[in-house]
Amino acid sequence: MSEAIKNRYEFVILFDVENGNPNGDPDAGNMPRIDPESGLGIVTDVCIKRKIRNYVETVKEGCKGYKIYIREDVPLNRSDREACADIGVNETDDKKVTETLKTLKKNDPNVDIKLRDYMCENYFDIRTFGAVMTTFVKASLNCGQVRGPVQLGFARSIDPILSQEVTITRVAITTEKDAENKSTEMGRKNIVPYGLYRMEGYISANLARRVTGFNEEDLELLWEAIINMFENDRSAARGKMAVRDLIVFKHSRELGDCPAYKLFDAVEIKKDDTVEYPRRYQDYSVTINKKAIPESVEVMRMV
Repeated sequence: MSEAIKNRYEFVILFDVENGNPNGDPDAGNMPRIDPESGLGIVTDVCIKRKIRNYVETVKEGCKGYKIYIREDVPLNRSDREACADIGVNETDDKKVTETLKTLKKNDPNVDIKLRDYMCENYFDIRTFGAVMTTFVKASLNCGQVRGPVQLGFARSIDPILSQEVTITRVAITTEKDAENKSTEMGRKNIVPYGLYRMEGYISANLARRVTGFNEEDLELLWEAIINMFENDRSAARGKMAVRDLIVFKHSRELGDCPAYKLFDAVEIKKDDTVEYPRRYQDYSVTINKKAIPESVEVMRMV
């Protein structure tokens, strides 16, 4: 792997949804997530990380160093055991794996680093976001929890959203018995007519250097994945979703040149005064107050 990144970054993602549900809440009948006090829509960091993982898994399928750790229908222990096998632990029973790792730790103080480095070198999402690896946690190894250099906050909509429940009709009847009495069935789906969401993110060059080895190639792939994360992940439930802007702040050094909040505050998003109910991205204006940004911080608009 190439050398880790040397500069700290912050970034702002602007994405929108039209007639879709960007992130349903399973505790609320899969309705779009909403802040009950402000009425602003919410999209979790986990939701966006899933989109990024899916994109990387698609474009880097089979490429060395770009496996995805958090995958559907793949137990995490299975991936953990690959790292164990790399250091000579070939047990398949979970208890025996834990006991063997504990014994190995007593004889080899570097076993933590070996396992962590293996996982970081082979799994893009661990190198990027970090991970909790239960197999190693149970064995009381320090590498069980890896802090990744890339962190995302929750996305919030710029304006309050209105969740609408739309009734739909289907002609496919579920059972033979029901088909004797009716020719259609009713269903419901929840949508947001329109919402523009803002998400903020952080990239620590210090953690990249000291822990995971997140490098410049990984960084470019991350920007590519963010920009295209909805393009290969379409579904009827999510409606029309698109990343509208990706604003990146590049510091001149590893620990940064100023607090992150000053950079985020410099990005202003305003609704057009003539618009009461926004229904498209063009109903907003996005400006960056460059006077509030130190000269040593480079500003890039990637979309």
